[in-house]
Amino acid sequence: MAAPEARYWRAEGEQVRCGLCHHRCAIAPGRSGVCRARKNEGGRLVLPYYGLVSAVAVDPIEKKPLYHFLPGSAVYSVGYLGCNLRCPFCQNHHIAQDFNAAAAAYVDPERLARAALASGAPSLAHTYSEPLIHIEYVMAVMREARALGLKNVLVSNGSVASEPARDVLALCDAVNLDIKAWDPLWYSRELGGDRDEALAFARAAREAGVHLEVTTLVVPGRNDRDEDVEAIAAYLAELDPEIPYHLSAYHPAWRYREPPTPVSTLRRLKAVAERRLRFVHLGNVPGER
Repeated sequence: MAAPEARYWRAEGEQVRCGLCHHRCAIAPGRSGVCRARKNEGGRLVLPYYGLVSAVAVDPIEKKPLYHFLPGSAVYSVGYLGCNLRCPFCQNHHIAQDFNAAAAAYVDPERLARAALASGAPSLAHTYSEPLIHIEYVMAVMREARALGLKNVLVSNGSVASEPARDVLALCDAVNLDIKAWDPLWYSRELGGDRDEALAFARAAREAGVHLEVTTLVVPGRNDRDEDVEAIAAYLAELDPEIPYHLSAYHPAWRYREPPTPVSTLRRLKAVAERRLRFVHLGNVPGER
């Protein structure tokens, strides 16, 4: 199958300029952008990994984590390949960073939505790696799912520009958004991300009427200061103090070997966030919620 053409780009001579996210990649012929999912082929931005699914599972909705959207239900979860960030502690690096296309298989959007319906789950989640670098396919699946009466769930780092954000949120029912940290320099230098783009996605989700929950993976010595969590909680509270906020424990993964986040740290930060937000939950810690 020929690679379909992407959205959100323009030609600049022989190069193409991708407008999906903050990287704004200028891509030479035959090359790919930072996310590796979008390629300049003959002066067109195409999607060589369109529809390649790396993982499928039926999960509890709380695993996304979404604690206040269809609680107690199952969700049909779908993963892809790649990411537009480079978090060195990536918990799903085997699909988000390794980009092994041999581990994925093409699934037609309608077929995927019908498989979700057949599972008996009331919702379909795009999750595990970063779905939005495959936004064209994600939206195609969301349209099929919505036609079948399923709810659409997105788990994302929110690293997309305003136009694609509006487009995908128009098809979403619930989002769990990763806000990695408050420090914009660390966000950029260490993760390859843009904090303000993630914050703007949170605002856009609320303005679109989409159910929003937010997660921060708490990494010791990196983003575990009281003032960091206080600032994120304050921003969310300005949008809506009832936005659920999840503080999740980091565990050593990929390039980070620091010990796991102490439970005492998470409990302390939970108390900080609760000064601003009504619902604060702890994740990746047995017996805590």
